[in-house]
Amino acid sequence: MNRDLTNLLSKVDVLEIRGSIPLAASGLAYDSREVRPGYIFFALNGIHANGHEYIGKAVKNGAVIIFHSDDPKKFLPGICYVKVKDTRVIMSPVSAAFYDYPSGKLKIMGVTGTNGKSTTVSMIYQLLCMAGFKTGFISTVQFDNGTGPVKNHYRQSTPEATETHKILDEMVRNGCTHAVIEATSHGLSKINNRLGDVSFDGGVYTNITHEHLEFHKTLDRYIDDKANLFRSLNVQTGFGIVNRDDPYWKRFSKASDSEISSYSIRDNKSDMQAVDIKGSGKTASFKVKYRGSKYSVKLNLPRIFNVENATAALISAVKLTNLDIERFLPFMEKLTPAEGRMISVDLGQNFEVLVDYAHSPGSFEILFPSLRKMTTGRLIALFGSAGERDVAKRSVQGAIADRYSDIIILADEDPRGEDPLTIIEDIASGCTGKTKDRDLFYIPNRMEAIKFAFNLAEKDDLVVLLGKGHESSIIYEKNSIPWKERDSAVKVLNTMGYN
Repeated sequence: MNRDLTNLLSKVDVLEIRGSIPLAASGLAYDSREVRPGYIFFALNGIHANGHEYIGKAVKNGAVIIFHSDDPKKFLPGICYVKVKDTRVIMSPVSAAFYDYPSGKLKIMGVTGTNGKSTTVSMIYQLLCMAGFKTGFISTVQFDNGTGPVKNHYRQSTPEATETHKILDEMVRNGCTHAVIEATSHGLSKINNRLGDVSFDGGVYTNITHEHLEFHKTLDRYIDDKANLFRSLNVQTGFGIVNRDDPYWKRFSKASDSEISSYSIRDNKSDMQAVDIKGSGKTASFKVKYRGSKYSVKLNLPRIFNVENATAALISAVKLTNLDIERFLPFMEKLTPAEGRMISVDLGQNFEVLVDYAHSPGSFEILFPSLRKMTTGRLIALFGSAGERDVAKRSVQGAIADRYSDIIILADEDPRGEDPLTIIEDIASGCTGKTKDRDLFYIPNRMEAIKFAFNLAEKDDLVVLLGKGHESSIIYEKNSIPWKERDSAVKVLNTMGYN
C-alpha cells in the first residue's frame, strides 16, 4: 500500500518541514521496531518512553518521513521531518487518510461507559452476524477484521489510531458492512485522539462509575471525554442510545443533536425496557417492552450484568439495521459470554467458582449484591487493584467487598511499579468489618491466593475471582508473567483431584 504524502500532509497543521517530501509512504508506525522501508514514523511523547529518542532507529529501519513535536538531536540527510504541535493528536487524521477513511465505508456502532462495554460489543457483534451481516469488531478482549475473532494483542483496549484504522481497512477489504467498537475514555479523549477520525453511525452509553481518574483527574472530565462519542455522531443520520437507569444519562443525551433512544431495566419511560426479570447464576429470562408490545427473551447467560447488556445490544442492533425487533429475538438465547466475563469453572467440586473482569467500584456495586443472593454458603472474594492507576478507588472496592463477602483474599492484579503490599493495604483500609488473618488475607502471589481460597472453600461456598478476567499476564515493575485466570483456576482444581 502506497499513499501520496502531499495529500496526507494536507490533513494536519504543520509547523515546519525539513527535507524533501517523498512521493509516497508504504506504512505507519509509532514503535520504531515496527518500521519497515518506506514507512511514516510518529515520534510520541509517552509516560515511560519518548519516541523522539528512537527516531534514529526508525530511520535505520526504513522510515522516510518523521512526524515530531520535539526537535531530534540530529536531522539526517534524505529524510523528511515534519514538525507538528502534538504528534499523537495528528496521528489520527493521518491514519484515517492513509487508509482512505475506512470507517466511512462501514456502519459503525460505538459502545462507551465504565462497565459492560466488552460484553455489549460482543453481543451486538453476535446479533448482527446471526442476522446475516458481515461484521467486524474491536474490543478490550478480542477483535475481528472479517476473518474471525482473535485476541486483542495491542497494548490498549482501544488501539492507537494507526492500528484502529488499519483494522477498519482490513474489515472493508474482507467484505464487512458493519463494525462495533469499544470506545474507551482513553480512546475518546482528545489528548490521545485514537478515535477522533472514526465515523460513528451510532453510540451506546452503558454507565459511569469511579474509574481511570489517574488519567482524567476528575469525574467530570472522565464523563466529558466519554461524551465525545455522542458529539461525533452525524446530526442527520446518527443516533445515540443511553441507559436511562444511570444518573448521568442526560449528559450524554445533551452532548448530541442526533436522535437519542434509551433502554432500562427500571424506568418505564425508556424506549426499550426489560421487565419481569428472572434468572439464576447460569440463565436469565425477561420480557422486553418496545413500541407498545411485549416480547419474551431468554438468555443462556447469568442474570448478573447480562440482562442490562443484552437489552442495550438488542436496541442497538435494531437501530443500526432498521430491522424489526422480532428478527433478533431468536438469536438472544444463542448469545455467548465475552471471554473472562462471568465464567463458571466447574470440574465437579462441591463449591462454585466464578471468574469475572470486574475491577471498578461500579462493577462491584452491581456484582456483589447479586452474588450474595445466589450464594447459599459463604461468599469468598479474591481480587486486587492495578498499580499506577486510580488509587482512590482501592478502599472503595474494599468497602463494597467487605459489605457482602464472608472472606476476602487480596492478591496481585497488575502491581506495575508499585509495591504489591502497599496496594493490598490500600484496599484493606476499606475492609473495616474484617480482621486480618481471620477473614481477611494478604496473599500477593495470585496462584497461591487461588490455592488458599479453594482449600478454604466448603460445600455450597462461592469463590469469585475478580479483576483479571480475559487478561493474559500480570504486570510487575521489571517483568510480566503469563497468566490466564480460568486456566489457573482449572490447574488448582486439578491438583485437588478434580478433573
